Amino acid sequence: MDSTRDRPSAALFGNRLLVTAPDPRWRNELADRLGREGCAVRPAETGAQALALLDEHDFDLVIVDVEIADVDELARHRPALIERPPILCVCPCDALPSLVPELGVEVEDYVTKPARIAEVLARAEVLLRGKRAGRAESALRHGDLQLDDVRFRARRGGRPLDLTPAEYRLLRHLMRNAGRVLSKEQLARHVWGEPRGANNVERLISRLRHKVGGALIHTRHGFGYWFGDGSATQ
Repeated sequence: MDSTRDRPSAALFGNRLLVTAPDPRWRNELADRLGREGCAVRPAETGAQALALLDEHDFDLVIVDVEIADVDELARHRPALIERPPILCVCPCDALPSLVPELGVEVEDYVTKPARIAEVLARAEVLLRGKRAGRAESALRHGDLQLDDVRFRARRGGRPLDLTPAEYRLLRHLMRNAGRVLSKEQLARHVWGEPRGANNVERLISRLRHKVGGALIHTRHGFGYWFGDGSATQ
């Protein structure tokens, strides 16, 4: 049995969490422990219920047991998950290779089954502590182009850019690797979590260039794309 702490965790206290798991006993036990740590917890049994709650409420962390019956619901609605909190997955060891493509989003951390409540809480603390520390450096800037990773908004010259989730992920990855040439395969894996045809990346780059404007996204023929002014570093 997991030990009970004398005082609530400062990293957990006051946060809003969504717990999605098929086992009601485990789900309720985890929700109860998080509640005793000072968290506001919303439980969900299915992917559809989780998506409905994500539409209605703001959360600081989502905990997902990938063995929920309709985990594919999250994949089908993955564009809505670009503006989402960190995801902590609970999964069998053999599910790890397909974890990111299945969910269609980046997974920040995971706990393998059988999952002890204490271990889930410890991983949640780490993610929430990192999120809190990162809020001060949540903006990416290049000249008059700015990305806000708290609100997931992009602006250029003070004008908001109407980016799709895939376009936002692509632009953020390019900006974070400014000056580096990234291959189409690298970009596809980052944007979609799985390989895609070269034409998919080319069309996405074209749309993003049109929306961002200016000569910021460059092509190195035969290699890939890079972001910035001047010359690529590699």
